[in-house]
Amino acid sequence: MQTEVFLALGANLGDPKTQIISAIEMLRKVLTDLRVAALYQSKPIGPADQPDYLNTAVTGWTRLSPEALLDQCQAIEHAHQRERNERWGPRTLDIDILFFGDQQIQNERLTIPHPELFNRAFVVVPLLDLIPSATTPTGDHIDRRRYDLSSLTRIH
Repeated sequence: MQTEVFLALGANLGDPKTQIISAIEMLRKVLTDLRVAALYQSKPIGPADQPDYLNTAVTGWTRLSPEALLDQCQAIEHAHQRERNERWGPRTLDIDILFFGDQQIQNERLTIPHPELFNRAFVVVPLLDLIPSATTPTGDHIDRRRYDLSSLTRIH
């Protein structure tokens, strides 16, 4: 059985655009029928002395379990020299699982839907590129008007 998944990608170190494009190409080997949102530039959250981020979202289908998908995402991050030094700190690549079908998962490794999803315009706006109805797989409705879009610039 295949499950539709939604992932968020972000980067702000090295060459973020190239890294995100490379990660998307690697995800094409993990997910079928991959669709990609526009690319957005956003201000960082957390430490202010870091470069702006580039963010996007993707959706596709997988036969993997949530944990196996997480392993694949972390392997792609590792291939892009991701280091986990500082919470909300700069990074070469970050891939978050936003939705795994309509499942709600909470264990030591995973919380799905992503716990900060609805608090971050840089995640919600690309996600809305992929979900024009604004109704998430878990049935939540996203109201675009509640987000400050002034910190986002669509670049691709």
